[in-house]
Amino acid sequence: MTQPHHCCHDHNHAPQAGPASLEGLSGNAEPRWSNLRIEAMDCPTEERLIRDALGKVPAIEALEFNLMQRLLRVRHRFEDTVPLQRLIASLGMQAVPLAEGTPATPASETKKHWWPLALGSIAALAAEACEWFGLAPDWLIAGLALLAILGAGLPTYRKGWIALKNRNLNINALMSIAVTGALLIGQWPEAAMVSVLFALAELIEARSLERARNAIRGLLQLAPERATVWQDSDWQEVAAGDVEPGTRVRVRPGERIALDGEVLTGRSSVNQAPITGESLPVEKDLGDPLFAGSINGEGALEYRTTRKADDSTLARIIHAVEAAQGARAPTQRFVDRFSRVYTPAVILIAVLTALLPPLLGGGAWLEWLYRALVMLVIACPCALVISTPVTIVSGLAAAAHSGILIKGGVFLELGRALDWVALDKTGTLTEGRPQQTDYVRLSENGPADPHALAASLAARSDHPVSQAVARAAEAKGIALYAVDQLAALPGQGVRGMIEGHTYHLGNHRLVEALGLCSSELEACLDSLETQGKTVVALSNEKSVLALFAVADTVRASSRDAIDQLHGLGVKTLMLSGDNPHTVAAIAAQVGIDEARGNLLPEDKLTVIGEHQAGGLRVGMVGDGINDAPALAQADIGFAMGAAGTDAAIETAGVALMDDDLRKLPQFIRLSRRTHVVLMQNITLALGIKAVFLGLTLMGQGTLWMAVFADMGASLLVVFNGLRLLSPHSLR
Repeated sequence: MTQPHHCCHDHNHAPQAGPASLEGLSGNAEPRWSNLRIEAMDCPTEERLIRDALGKVPAIEALEFNLMQRLLRVRHRFEDTVPLQRLIASLGMQAVPLAEGTPATPASETKKHWWPLALGSIAALAAEACEWFGLAPDWLIAGLALLAILGAGLPTYRKGWIALKNRNLNINALMSIAVTGALLIGQWPEAAMVSVLFALAELIEARSLERARNAIRGLLQLAPERATVWQDSDWQEVAAGDVEPGTRVRVRPGERIALDGEVLTGRSSVNQAPITGESLPVEKDLGDPLFAGSINGEGALEYRTTRKADDSTLARIIHAVEAAQGARAPTQRFVDRFSRVYTPAVILIAVLTALLPPLLGGGAWLEWLYRALVMLVIACPCALVISTPVTIVSGLAAAAHSGILIKGGVFLELGRALDWVALDKTGTLTEGRPQQTDYVRLSENGPADPHALAASLAARSDHPVSQAVARAAEAKGIALYAVDQLAALPGQGVRGMIEGHTYHLGNHRLVEALGLCSSELEACLDSLETQGKTVVALSNEKSVLALFAVADTVRASSRDAIDQLHGLGVKTLMLSGDNPHTVAAIAAQVGIDEARGNLLPEDKLTVIGEHQAGGLRVGMVGDGINDAPALAQADIGFAMGAAGTDAAIETAGVALMDDDLRKLPQFIRLSRRTHVVLMQNITLALGIKAVFLGLTLMGQGTLWMAVFADMGASLLVVFNGLRLLSPHSLR
């Protein structure tokens, strides 16, 4: 997929080669993907050249462009990348192969020589002054103008010539034609100054776009390159990329953590803001997770690594952001389609402007030819084309630095349109670590302790309610039984064999499904559930043996998050498999608009579908696993507490890296601000072009104005898009 941005930077090109022959490029190897970094690939200008050249080769099956990071992925049937590099070299660009898995984020741009542009600027100013004040003969003014063009405009001519050879009228080709035309009709100083202004604007824009690249590169630089590991009976410093999972690593106070792991010894507070966006340090003790890129506090820690460096939570965040850059947002797809029509239309108008008025006796040839040259420069849609990707990438980077991982521009744009947000209860609105509050034994018969039986089943479940029962038994020192044939009953509970007998541990719905309900049991269940407690029942084949009530605490941030969503005009809906009494109690505490209980996973999907009726947009917040059907049905799936969770980062449209639900309204505000900036940029780009197009047709436009219409508009939309990198964009 393509992530275009601006087209006009000056780069160190590979040695010029003639157009590569297509003969011998059929290829017969197995299809494979190769990654190439092309420093000179800046925008649709270069993309179109490369696509046209490589698209004609039978051995090339697919092309994917990430222009923001200057990365090209090619699916081909060559034995190696040499034919690809040769083809790209024929276009005046150099392609460097990248190993699979290498981050797309490039190193800093190499510095270019400044003196040719400085010399060209001085020569252009001198030519203007000489003509303005009549200080020199025409031949000297022409010489100064040519010197300026050689100093500032030669790179543009070089790229323009390549474009023309490939029958591509990009900005470099249009500028080359316009400057050459100005020289031919005797506009020497203006041709020189236009070349200099164009080169200066490119330089400023290159520095501006580098800021957007730095926002992504900053993520990559969070994790240190080296780690201190226990090796050969001593602590040794090695490259983090060489450290295998299971290695013992030491991190001193104040150091950044190099790899994901679990604490073995020590205790410290860790600043996880680079990963999760949490504002306060998190206390870490034995067994707690650590994330690469986070910052250790006051205590030394030793930890066991759980992932390699290229598979850490941070690495997956970077990969997700890079992949998101390559996915075209809806606005960008519209702009790309529009630009394909816009450029040919304006070029046609320019040709007609040069020919029709003189032929119809409406003016001198040179006058109308000059106007046509001005319109050729205005014809380039660069400002329009870069108005979307710079804005989208800035928004993605700002969100990632705040612990919100957005998987593509489509989600960033869609967030502003959400009408409803559906939320799971346990672990989303509540802490997700409930405590057992009540134990009611209903049958004194039987050889086994019901609490021991329930805990034996619960210990093998990952549901928070089951875990609460297991922890309560562990705290009492209750010994557990071996469980055979354990089976999960989705939305109901678990079943297992203990000492030859079948036992069930589950919710009210499971008891009803087993046909074990009675009026006395219903009264007991209602009594506990109306207190806002979740109740699970242990039963055998004949009767319910015991009830266990657990209660969860509402997150401190939940009420504030719901209030902020209401302030944004978004309605809230709680979906839970818990009993309706508990669901209603929690909903009342946090101010939820609508709450549904006793829902199976497929029921949640149905409820979301009902709320989507009539074109309403619905987001679903869950853990990314248990709520998978509902997350898939929703317009945007949000995964809570995704740090370290493979499934959440890989499958959710938006991953909130910590458990702070207030990141949800932050995301919606960022989405709305992104939309505003996108509309501003498109209006600026088209508005400025339209104004100068009108001035040119009326005879008031000049080549200077045309450069401003193109490069000035480009600079404006770049600077406007970069405003999203400000932390204020999420407030």
